[in-house]
Amino acid sequence: MWVGRKAIAAAWVAGDGAALVKAVIEGKALLLPGPLLVLRTLGELAVTPLLWQSAALSLVRIFSGFLGGAVLGGLLAAACAAFRPARLLLTPAVGVIRATPVASFIILLLLWVTTGLVPAVCAGLMVLPVVWGNVYKGIIQTDPLLLEGAKTWRFGRWKTLRLVYLPSVLPYFASGCSTALGLAWKAGVAAEVLCVPKLAIGSQVYYSKLYLETPSLFAWTITVLALSFLLDKIFGTLFRRMERGRGA
Repeated sequence: MWVGRKAIAAAWVAGDGAALVKAVIEGKALLLPGPLLVLRTLGELAVTPLLWQSAALSLVRIFSGFLGGAVLGGLLAAACAAFRPARLLLTPAVGVIRATPVASFIILLLLWVTTGLVPAVCAGLMVLPVVWGNVYKGIIQTDPLLLEGAKTWRFGRWKTLRLVYLPSVLPYFASGCSTALGLAWKAGVAAEVLCVPKLAIGSQVYYSKLYLETPSLFAWTITVLALSFLLDKIFGTLFRRMERGRGA
C-alpha cells in the first residue's frame, strides 16, 4: 500500500496524468485485485511446474503428518483403555497438546526438528488429540453384551479384537479422522507459512505477501482452498461412509 501511495504522489507532483491513472489502478490492485486479474495470475501459475510441485510436496508433507497422528492417536487410545497408568500419564499430555495454540507449536518445532518436517509434525499434533478422544470413547463404549458373548464363546484376544472391538471402534475412528482432516491441512499450511520450506504452498503465500504480489497471494489462497475441498471430497466422504457403516 505504501508503494502505491508513493507512486500516486510522484505522478501527482510530476503532473503526469497517464502515470497518475496507472498508479491509482495498480494501487487498487495491490489492496484488492479484481477477479479477472486473480484468475489470470492463477492461470499463469497453473502452467508452471512451481504450482504443481509446491502442491504435491505440501500434500505429501501434511498427509503424512495426518496419517502419523491418526495411527499414533489410535494406539495411544488403545493403551489408555487397556492400562490405567497409561491413561493417568497420557490424558494430561493429550490435553496440553489440544490446548496449545498452533503458532506456539510451530515455533517450538522450528527449534526441535528440521524445517521440512515442521508441517508434517504440526499436522500430526493437530490430528492426534481428536483421534485419541474418539477412539478411546469407542473402546469404552463397546457393547458389553458383545464382550460377554465373546467370552462365552471363548474367543481369543485376537478374535475378540477383530470381531468385537474393531467394528465398534471403526466408526469413531472414521469420525475423528473426518474432523481432523481439515485441522491438519490448515495447521500444515500455516506451518509452511512460518517455516518457509522449499517448494510449498505456504512458502509461496509468504513470498507473495513479502513482495506485495497481492494477485499472486489470492491465487495461492485459491489453490489452498481448492486442495482443501478436494481432500474433503475424497477422504472426508470416505471417512463419513465408514462412520455411517456402524449402523449398517
